[in-house]
Amino acid sequence: MGPVRKAKPGSAQVVSSNNLIGFSSWRESVTCKAVILCISACKQPCCGRARSLGQCRASLLVPALLGGPLGVTLPGGPVGPCASSHADVCISPLTDLSSAKRKFADSLNEFKFRCIGDAETDDEICIAKSLQEFATVLRNLEDERMRMIENASEVLITPLEKFRKEQIGAAKDAKKKYDKETEKYCGVLEKHLNLSSKKKESQLQEADSQVDLVRQHFYEVSLEYVFKVQEVQERKMFEFVEPLLAFLQGLFTFYHHGYELAKDFSDFKTELTISIQNTRNRFEGTRSEVESLMKKMKENPHEHKNISPYTMEGYLYVQEKRHFGTSWVKHYCTYQRESKRITMVPFDQKSGGKGGEDEAVILKSCTRRKTDSIEKRFCFDVEAVDR
Repeated sequence: MGPVRKAKPGSAQVVSSNNLIGFSSWRESVTCKAVILCISACKQPCCGRARSLGQCRASLLVPALLGGPLGVTLPGGPVGPCASSHADVCISPLTDLSSAKRKFADSLNEFKFRCIGDAETDDEICIAKSLQEFATVLRNLEDERMRMIENASEVLITPLEKFRKEQIGAAKDAKKKYDKETEKYCGVLEKHLNLSSKKKESQLQEADSQVDLVRQHFYEVSLEYVFKVQEVQERKMFEFVEPLLAFLQGLFTFYHHGYELAKDFSDFKTELTISIQNTRNRFEGTRSEVESLMKKMKENPHEHKNISPYTMEGYLYVQEKRHFGTSWVKHYCTYQRESKRITMVPFDQKSGGKGGEDEAVILKSCTRRKTDSIEKRFCFDVEAVDR
């Protein structure tokens, strides 16, 4: 700190805040300012003929050395970290992610493979149930994630919010109180500066007493503010870092649970990998044979007829009576010559295929309808045995 020049009678004493030397630590800075406040409380006798503020060293030290209002800032940023809102923003997307993965797991669980043919191989059975296994693993993992998210609210967000409201909020209240007291103290000093030296000694002593009283209160409020800021700085080391450590521990537990799930899933994964490879190999092995057969059928379509248990099968329009006339309804029909059995199933192209119940009759006779007796071509009348 630079030297303080003694004031000559009738002149102003100047103390520059730029002469403050650097401090090696935050505590030294706070301690020095507290010492300065103690110095400012001293009772320096002043000449009764020169009562100006510039001649009162004790009155001038506080505003000069503190640089006016006590602007205390914690190292590394403002008073305390406001991280609870950022933590909440971090947790919310995790909840959305978990919800989306649960919906994905539900879709996998509901999906069903349809295999060609009635009998399924062991590989097809393994592959078909794989999606349900995937869904089970995803749900199990998301259950653990939700436990982590629920725990995060308790171990991370709530402590940080409490630290913000109780500690940082108290520091801000102390700052407001200090600013208000500073304004009051500076006002008293200005008023004291403007006192005339021609005032009576009793009036000047009363003014001195008032300044001393306000100074003492300013001194107490300043110390409380410095103490609170230092307390927040110290509390930040554990009340801010400890919840983060607990949150990371929960995160590690979640990842470890995923590792354990992967270990349990390892046997089925190996079995599924083998089934997939076998299915791929069979596909590659039979593909060339299927392509060769398809080529032959294209070249000689009449030589390669479909093998079917029915003598004939295909689509027919059946004339049905309605309340206001008749209508032609499309059916898929099959016919067996040996048993003379005709089966008809209503077919709606718009709804995606067959619809309704099967209707089977035993054929008694089948007569081709003459062209001049009906508007449509290729019509015939069918007579059933039991109708």
